[in-house]
Amino acid sequence: MTDRYAPDDRYAADDHLGHRSLLVAAAYVLLLRGDEVLLQLRHGTGYMDGRWATLAGHVDPGESVHEAAVREAAEEAGIRVDPVDLEPVTTLHRFERGGPQVEQRCDWFFAVRRWSGEPAVAEPDKAVEMRWFPLGALPDLVVPHERLVLDGLRDGALPAVVSLPS
Repeated sequence: MTDRYAPDDRYAADDHLGHRSLLVAAAYVLLLRGDEVLLQLRHGTGYMDGRWATLAGHVDPGESVHEAAVREAAEEAGIRVDPVDLEPVTTLHRFERGGPQVEQRCDWFFAVRRWSGEPAVAEPDKAVEMRWFPLGALPDLVVPHERLVLDGLRDGALPAVVSLPS
């Protein structure tokens, strides 16, 4: 009998044929100060520019979602977050039925209430401003799937896992 997890037998023969979803993974940091959340105004990214967004980014190959969250907080806001301070909020599965693989996404959202350093725009080529907003008075233009999570966090009605087809 063969060990099904042996290094040369880790994947099914049809994995490369597009029969399975390959998710794009991302980590989101909801930096919270009391009832306020830190948002940055996107600019120059080519995605949702002109909208407010949380600290976020893709999980790099060989990186855990926790490592990605810590890295993104440092890269985007210049702050240090200890992985033990990442509080899971929800996981959002975004997908497009019948759409391309790049539209099959899994987003992990973490609340962070403790960090070191003063948050500031650390990537001026991707964000032009950073500001604290009360969860009950968010700006109109927030990245839609992030707004869904922020509203759920505010209302205390956020399931552990959310599926959001487009």
